[in-house]
Amino acid sequence: MLDDRRSKVLKALVEEYILTGEPVSSQTVINRSGLDVSSATVRNDLASLESYGFVAQPHTSAGRMPTHQGYRFYVDHLSPTLMGDRTRSQIDHFFRDMHTQISKMLQDTSTLVSELTEYPAVVVGPGRASDIIDDVRLLPIGGTTLLVVAIAVNGRVHQEYVDVGIAVDESTLASAERLVAAAFSGRPLDSPEAERLKQTDLPAVVKRVIAPVSDQLKSRPSGVREVYVGGTSQMASLWSDLTMVRHLLALLDEEASLIDLLGDDTGGTNVRFGPDLGEEDDIAVVTATYETPEGAKGRLGVIAPMRMNYRRTIRVVEGVSEALESSFGDER
Repeated sequence: MLDDRRSKVLKALVEEYILTGEPVSSQTVINRSGLDVSSATVRNDLASLESYGFVAQPHTSAGRMPTHQGYRFYVDHLSPTLMGDRTRSQIDHFFRDMHTQISKMLQDTSTLVSELTEYPAVVVGPGRASDIIDDVRLLPIGGTTLLVVAIAVNGRVHQEYVDVGIAVDESTLASAERLVAAAFSGRPLDSPEAERLKQTDLPAVVKRVIAPVSDQLKSRPSGVREVYVGGTSQMASLWSDLTMVRHLLALLDEEASLIDLLGDDTGGTNVRFGPDLGEEDDIAVVTATYETPEGAKGRLGVIAPMRMNYRRTIRVVEGVSEALESSFGDER
């Protein structure tokens, strides 16, 4: 739709507006773009861009600012760039020294992304049911109730209270624990192996323990996701409209809405804003998907005003996503 010169004019205008937040004049476009053309030529190009819906003029004597459509064209035509050595070093250092359970790693990753981009960041964990189990412990807590503790290879701990319906002696509990641990060890929580336990020739009292314990572990919803947010303290400086800040804070408190805002796990990098998100508010979201060795997917991203620094933000989100995915592989 746009020839090379008008594309450069739009690119210069968007980048200047991202930097200043002020309507951009034709002379400023010339200075930033490096085009060897007259101010009149650029004014004509800006008028054409306005007629196409890429820019808007708040009032007659002002410069122009990008519209949603202008941002979309700019983002879709960004050329790939390399990440700076300092940023790459920060990411590499972070994951090289990260030796902790998955929940802590994901929380710290949200903080890292926020610090690198200077925007609020969100990390959505992979579904829990895909976790490969390393060990299972059965702990009596009184009466007929057991605390089932399933420890995943990646360090995540699943805990469930299970009423087995009978008082269990120490010997029976030890036998049940050994069998359940063997059934799940090296397998995900939704493994069919536990189901086969119920068909084996075991003492009835042991089966009475195994059946509800394995059922409870397998029933963990695969859609349950951990959500971690970093950098919320930056919101007041990014959005001058306090109503918007309150709206976003409320959104961050609603995990389902937040996951929906980040979009699905389709893979690759995704940039959405304004109407793409089903609202006209001044919000832009950049996300990337990562995958565990078991095939479970999660995603991370940033939430910022539409005049965010897309070029740097995309580089950081992609770089951290790749490093996070590699760190899951290192856990195996």
